[in-house]
Amino acid sequence: MIRKLSFKVAKSTPVKKAWRSLTWLGVIIVGLIALNSAGVLAGGGSWAPKLALDLEGGTQIILAPKLESGQSVSQEQLNQAVSIIRQRIDSAGVSEAEINTQGGQNIVVSIPGIPDDATINRIESSAKLEFRPVLVAAAPSAASVGGATSSATPSPTVDPNLSSTPTAVPTNGSDLSYVTPALQAQYDAFDCSKIDTSNVAPAKEPLVTCESDGSVKYILGPVEVSGQNVSNATNGQKTTQSGATTGEWVVNIAFDGTGTKDFATVSTRLSGLKGVQNQFAIVLDGKVISAPRTLAVITDGNAQISGNFTQNSSKTLADQLKFGALPISFTVQSQDTISATLGSTQLGSGLIAGLIGLILVVMYSLVQYRLLGLVTVASLTVAALITYLLITILSWREGYRLSLAGVAGLIVAIGITADSFIVYFERVRDELRDGRGLESSVEAGWKRALRTVLASDAVNFLAAGVLFIVAVGNVKGFALTLGLTTIVDVAVVMLFTHPMLQLLAQTRFFNEGHRFSGLDPRALGATYRGRAKFAPSPQLPSGKLASASREAAKRQTIAERKAAELVGSSTDRSTDGKDS
Repeated sequence: MIRKLSFKVAKSTPVKKAWRSLTWLGVIIVGLIALNSAGVLAGGGSWAPKLALDLEGGTQIILAPKLESGQSVSQEQLNQAVSIIRQRIDSAGVSEAEINTQGGQNIVVSIPGIPDDATINRIESSAKLEFRPVLVAAAPSAASVGGATSSATPSPTVDPNLSSTPTAVPTNGSDLSYVTPALQAQYDAFDCSKIDTSNVAPAKEPLVTCESDGSVKYILGPVEVSGQNVSNATNGQKTTQSGATTGEWVVNIAFDGTGTKDFATVSTRLSGLKGVQNQFAIVLDGKVISAPRTLAVITDGNAQISGNFTQNSSKTLADQLKFGALPISFTVQSQDTISATLGSTQLGSGLIAGLIGLILVVMYSLVQYRLLGLVTVASLTVAALITYLLITILSWREGYRLSLAGVAGLIVAIGITADSFIVYFERVRDELRDGRGLESSVEAGWKRALRTVLASDAVNFLAAGVLFIVAVGNVKGFALTLGLTTIVDVAVVMLFTHPMLQLLAQTRFFNEGHRFSGLDPRALGATYRGRAKFAPSPQLPSGKLASASREAAKRQTIAERKAAELVGSSTDRSTDGKDS
C-alpha cells in the first residue's frame, strides 16, 4: 500500500518578517488614531491641525514700558525682554508666535488663534520679582514656605502702633523707622481691590501693597533679594521627610551666588525676629504672592513657595521665575484681534504646489518603474497619513501650529521620501543585473540601500535639528516638519516599502520579471539562462552591452560604464598582444 505523503510548506523567513513589520506599522497607525480620538473625545483635540499666525490670524498684544520719573529704556533691555517673553510663550507650548520691538520702546507680541488665560498671563505679567521683609501686616498670612527652613503654620500678625514709631534713619530692611506718618497715611488709605501691576516703589524704599487675593495688606521694607538672582524655578508636589507626597503644589526656587549670599544674610536677621517681622514677602508685579515665615537660616540658596497653588498656577509662576524677571516692568497698552497675514489663498497655493510635486513624483515612478512604482505611491500615502496624525496630535497636545513654512517642509519631504524608495529600487535592480533571482535581489538590495537611506536621512535630520535650535519663528516650523518627516521616512521604508517588496517577490508577476513589473531582468541587461535564471550580460570591448536593450544601456551608472571601459581597454590590449 502506497501512502500519500503531504507536506505543509511553511512560510519563508522573509515573508514572516514582512508580515511582522506590516503588523507593527498597523499597530503604530492604530495607536496614533486612538490617541487623537481620545483627545477629540476629551474635548481638547481635533482631527485638523491648528494653523499659525500667517494662515489663521490671532491676537496682538502691545506692551509699553512702565518707567519711573527720569528713567528710559535701552535697546539692550528691550532685546532681553523680547527673549524672556519668547521663552515664556514657548514654555506654554505656543508655536509660531511673533515677538518684535516697536518704536524703540514697545514690544509687540502676536500669537496665533485665541490664546488661553494662562498664556495671556505669561505675557502680560512683567514678572518683576522682589523679596522684601514684612514690616506691618493687617491680617494673618495664609502663605507658608516649605523645605528645611519653612513651616506650614501661619504666624500670628502683630500690627504695631504706627503713630509711635521712630523716624530715625533705618539701620536695616526690617527697621520700623521706615514707617513714617506719611507712609502710615498711605497705608490707611490703600485699597487692595484696586491694586494692579503699576503698584511699584524704588528698590531702596518701602512698599505698601496687598496679598494677591486682597486678603492681607502690608507695609514692606526695601528690596533685599532681586528676582534676577533666581537661577532656576520648578513646580511639583510637596514631599514629607519620608518622601511621601502631600498633594500640595509648590514652587521650588534656587538662587545664584549673589542671591544665595543675600538670602542667607536676610534669613539670618529675620529668623531672630518675632511676629510679622519674621516674614519675608515675595512680591510679583507689585503684589505679595507669598509671605512665608523664616524658621531658620537658609544658606544653600534653595527655597520653596507654597500656598493655594494648582498645578497650572504653580507651573505658570515657575516659568515666570525660571526665565528671569524682565529688566523693566511693562503694562498692556492694547490687545487686539488681527487677521491672517497670508491667508487661505497662500495656503491653497502651497497645497497646490505640493499636489503638483506629488503628481510629478508619481508619474516619474510609474514611467521609470512600471507597476513597481505603485509601491512608491502606497508608501507616500502611508507616510502622509502618519505625518498628518503626528502633526494633529502635536497641535492639540504641544500647541504646535502649522505655518506656510511648515507646509513648505512637508512639500520638501515628498522628494526626500521618494528618494529613499528610488535608492532601494535601484539597488534591487543592480542585483538583478548581476544575475540574482528576485527574492535574493530584494534582500541583498535592501542591505545595500539601508545604509544609504540612513546616512541620507541622518544628514537631513541633523540639518533640521540645528535649524530648529538656532532659528526662531516660522523657520522653526519648517525645521520641525522637515525633521518629523525624515523620521517618518525611515519608519515607512523599514516597515512598509521593504516588506511590500518581500511579499511582491513571492508573486508570479514580479518573480518571473513581467515586462510591466519594472523588474524585468532582460530590460535591465541580464541574460536569460533558462528556468527563470539569469546571468550578468557580457560586455563588448567598446564598453557596450552585448545583448542588453537600449533601456538597460541608458540606465548604467557611471561606475558601471567606467568598469565596462576598463574591461574593454584590457581586452583590447590583450588582443593587440596576440596580434603582435
